[in-house]
Amino acid sequence: MRPESTGGAGLAVPMAWLCAEYTADVILRTGGLVSPGSLEFRAGHRALALTVHLCDGAAAGTFAAGGAPDTDHWLSLTAYGHPWPEWVEERLAARAARERHGGPDPDLALATTTWHWLRTTEVYAADLGDLEPWHPSRPPAATVDEASKVWTPAWELGLPLGHLAVHLW
Repeated sequence: MRPESTGGAGLAVPMAWLCAEYTADVILRTGGLVSPGSLEFRAGHRALALTVHLCDGAAAGTFAAGGAPDTDHWLSLTAYGHPWPEWVEERLAARAARERHGGPDPDLALATTTWHWLRTTEVYAADLGDLEPWHPSRPPAATVDEASKVWTPAWELGLPLGHLAVHLW
């Protein structure tokens, strides 16, 4: 979805980004996994919104218009073992290159700011080590020591939360 504007030199509205944020909000609130006011929710919301947006936002626009999103694609992108950070970097770089040739992109500015926040904000959370407890096929025998905590980038907490929320949705 292309950004709309109020006219000639008007303010560009980042419609694709706003649709991606709305989609992420609906999915996370429906899942009810964490409190909407928590830092964990913000991390999951931003990681999921960034994923939806960088999938060209088409699914978010369809969902906002009453259609069905491509949740299988989102699940594959947010799955354990997928190089999500590298995928985000590549997609943002490609969009930045397009922006240089086609003019300002307000969606790109918000996506870039979100990625910066996810990389630089650290959350004090349970140490998951090599476990992937959010994965639906994970046997229930694996446990996490909730008392053992580490500082981790927000995306490392938000991504599995977004994945699980999409899976439950």
